[in-house]
Formats: sequence, C-alpha cells, structure tokens
Amino acid sequence: MGARETIRTAVRNVVPPAGLTRALAVQAMVYAVGSGLFHAGSAVFFTRALGLSAAQVGLGLSIAAGVSLLGTVPLGGLTDRYGPQRVWIVGLVLNAALFATYPFVDGFAGFLAVVVALAAVEAASGVAVQVYSINALPPEERVTAMAYQRSSLNVGFGLGAVISGLVLAVDTIEAYRGMVWFISTVFLVTALFVRRLPRLPQVARPTEPMSRLAVLRDRPFMAVSLLSGLLTAHQTLYLTVMPLWILTHTDAPKTIIAGLVLLNTVLIVLLQVRVSRGADSASGAARASRRGALLIALFCLVLPISGLTRGALTVVVLVAAATVLILAELIESAGAWGLTATLPPADQRGAYVGAFRLGSQVQYLIAPVGLTALGVTTGGWGWIPAAAIFVLVGMAIVPVVGWAGRTPRLGAAAPERTMTPVP
Repeated sequence: MGARETIRTAVRNVVPPAGLTRALAVQAMVYAVGSGLFHAGSAVFFTRALGLSAAQVGLGLSIAAGVSLLGTVPLGGLTDRYGPQRVWIVGLVLNAALFATYPFVDGFAGFLAVVVALAAVEAASGVAVQVYSINALPPEERVTAMAYQRSSLNVGFGLGAVISGLVLAVDTIEAYRGMVWFISTVFLVTALFVRRLPRLPQVARPTEPMSRLAVLRDRPFMAVSLLSGLLTAHQTLYLTVMPLWILTHTDAPKTIIAGLVLLNTVLIVLLQVRVSRGADSASGAARASRRGALLIALFCLVLPISGLTRGALTVVVLVAAATVLILAELIESAGAWGLTATLPPADQRGAYVGAFRLGSQVQYLIAPVGLTALGVTTGGWGWIPAAAIFVLVGMAIVPVVGWAGRTPRLGAAAPERTMTPVP
C-alpha cells in the first residue's frame, strides 16, 4: 500500500486534475513542442537556411530583446483593454503567420523585421497567458495551475528537442523550411485550444484609468519586480555560466552539459508542482523567493569546488551543484507566480504583470556578462561575491513584498472578486 500511495502521489504531481487546470497544461505542452523545436534548431536555421552570419543573428536577437524590454508594459496593457484570451489568441495567430514567412526572408533586414515583430507579439501574448491563468482560477489554485503548466511545458520542450534532432540529422534546406512551417502549424493548433478555453467575464475598468506606463511609478511593486527578476538569473547560471565553467575550469567531459540539461527537464516535470505548495499568498511567495535566493547562493559556493576535483568526483560535485540550482529554480518560480497572482490589482493586471516581467528582462541584460565575469573569468574567487549578492537579494525580498502589500496599487478600483468562467 505504501508503494501504491507513493506512485499515486507522484502521478498527481505530474498529471494535472481534470478541468481548466488540465486544459491549460495541455495547451502549454502543445505550444512548447513548437517553441522547443525552434529553440533547439534556430541557430542552425538562421545560418544554414537564411544564410546569416553569427554576428547578424546576435545583433538581430539583441535588438529584438530591446524591443521586448521597451514594449512589455505598454503591450501588456492590451490585456486589460481587450481581455487576456483575445490577446492570447491573436498573438498565437500572429506568431504562426510570422513563422510561416521565415523561409521567404532574404537578408538581414527581413530577418530583423520578423524577429522584432515576434518579440513585440511575445511581449503582449506572454502577459495575456499569465493573466488568463490568474483570472480564470480561484486564488488557492493559481500557483498550482502555473506549476502544472510549467511541468507540461518541459515535456513539450523535450519533444520539440527530439524533433529538432531529426531535422538537424537530415540537414537540408527543405528540412529547415519544413521545421518552421511545422512550428507555425503548432501555434495555430494552440490557438484553437485557447479558443476552446472558458470565456471570462470582462473585468470592470478602473473609474480613473491611468496611463499604461503609470505602473512604473508604483515604487514598492517595481522594487519587488527588480528583486524577483534578479533571481531569475538561475536560468543564466544553468544554461550559460555553468557550461562555460565546466568547459574552462573542470576536467569533466563535455557531454555532461547535455546530461545536466536533461536532469533539469526531468526534475522540473517531477517536482515543480510539489515544491510550489505554500506560495499562493504574498507572504508565502516572498518566503519561497527567499529560499530560492539562498539556494542560488549555495550553488555559487558548491560549483567552484568542481574546479579543484578530478575524475568521477568532479562529476558528483557538478551533479550536486546542478541539483541545488534546479531546486532554486523550482522554488523561485513558484514565488514569482505567487507574487504576480496576489500583488497586481484585478482591473489592471495586464499592465502590472507586464511591469513585473521587466525585472527578469533587466536580469537578461546584466546577468550573462556580470555572472560570467564573476564566476568564470576570475578563475573562481568571484563566486563568493556572487553568492553574497543572492543572499542580499533573498534577505531584502520579504520586507519589500511586505512594503508592497501595505501600499495600495496605483489606480486600483475595487477588491478582486471571484470570476466564474463562461463555458
């Protein structure tokens, strides 16, 4: 009986319950097949199929990131105006159309136009996805539902990566064109899934509408956004800084990098729902964010040990460091979901969720350079100040969230009311 109950519990933590939570998880997995396929094969597609240089690809993606940074708040406000489901569907259709045009791109200018348009669409639809999940579910189910979605996303990403491997093995222009057209089709199928989701009643508009950028004047909320955003550096550490450290400072085989990516995917699928419990209130989310920060700091102290070891012991240390960072990612993600679900006002959730995402985008601008410089180019001693930074962020986030919770949101109308989806 003990083993059966253990299996049942494990299944419950992976398979979402029937209803809206499962529907949201299924669409997330379908979408991630296309997204994961492109992330795994995009570099080769840009250079082989479009004939771009690595420098052109890097410049275009950097400009697109800048557009996303500048557009997140104003474009996120479209969700408040038109409703999250409508913005979400339009975003998926535009994504499909833009991906379908990729094979016809000729030169850097065409590539830049597509990636910039995709960045703008993502800035709007990314907010809409999150706002729909928050609005459609009761407060006690929101974080859990987002955890199921993230678990399903990783399953989809894995399937997409497998398909990408087949495309790369074929390695023909026709295969790469077929890849992006397949991705376009996946996004259209996802749009059909989203269209079938329950419709939500329109949230009451604030009596005194504020400008779309006014949320930036909400200092307590923006402080939470910055601190929480800095903690998303676990992604940079896992995908960029740790591989560079492994290649330059350890004797571990290069293949361990792929193994650690697989470990990340498996643990997210198995554990994300379980570790997300307790983050469905502002205080619980703040404590989860603090735990995530302290685990990132611990990773910064464990990883450099691998530069002093040899052979199998190096692999053991790397797996231990990666496991600590994965736990940090799982817990921090739950904390961020809890903060976005509880702090923004219901009638301006799109603008506030967009503003919250600014913190992670700031991290993407500074963390790759800063953490690589501290952790890799210093030879190892820089991991100590890096750990100290995350300890300070972790210690600060709980009182800052408390400050934001005591401060009324700008332009907030009335307390949130429970929303019942329309079948």
